[in-house]
Amino acid sequence: MDWLQIITYAGTFIFAVTGALKARTHLMDIFGGAVLAFITAYGGGTLRDILLGVKPVNWVNDNIALGLVISALISVFLFKENLKRFNRIIFFTDAIGLGLFTASGIKISLQNGITPTYAIIMGVISSTFGGLLADILCNQIPALLRKGELYATASLLGGIVFISLKHNGINDSTNLLVCVILVVSIRILAKRKKLYLPEI
Repeated sequence: MDWLQIITYAGTFIFAVTGALKARTHLMDIFGGAVLAFITAYGGGTLRDILLGVKPVNWVNDNIALGLVISALISVFLFKENLKRFNRIIFFTDAIGLGLFTASGIKISLQNGITPTYAIIMGVISSTFGGLLADILCNQIPALLRKGELYATASLLGGIVFISLKHNGINDSTNLLVCVILVVSIRILAKRKKLYLPEI
C-alpha cells in the first residue's frame, strides 16, 4: 500500500466519522448516521471520478473503503459524549479529512492526465463536495459557503502548494504530507483567528 492509498483510506475513515458525528448532533438514527457517513466519505471522490470519466468510481468493489466507513459508524455509535464536545470533534476531523482528500484528489487527477490547474480544482471538489451534501441533508448552510470558514480556500491553497512543490521536483510523498498539514493548519487558524474572505 503506497502513500496515496494510505491517505485516501485515512480520509475516507475520517470523513465517515465526521458524517456519523454530524448525524448524532441532528438526533438521527443509525440509518441516518450510515447515510451521512457514506455521503461525507464518498461524495467528493464520486463526483471527481465522474468528471474524470473513471469507471467504476473509486469506492465500487473496494471492500477496504466500505469496511472503514462501517468501522467509523460503529466507533461513533459506541463513543458516547456530550453534544457540545461533538462540535469540536467534528471540526477537527473535518479539517483533517479536508487535507487528506485535497492531496489524494490532486494526485489521482494528475494520474488520470488532468492538467495541474484542473487537478487543483478536482482536489477541491474531492475534499468539499461530500461535506456539502451532508450539510444540505442536515438542513444547514454548508461549511463550504459559510463566512469565516475558509473551507474551500484552505483546500485551494494546499493544492497550489502541492503543484508548486511538484513543479520544483519535490517527491510526491513529501508533497502529499505538506499539502495535508497546510490545509489542516489553514482551516484551524482561520477558525481560531476569525479569518474570512471579503464579502461580495
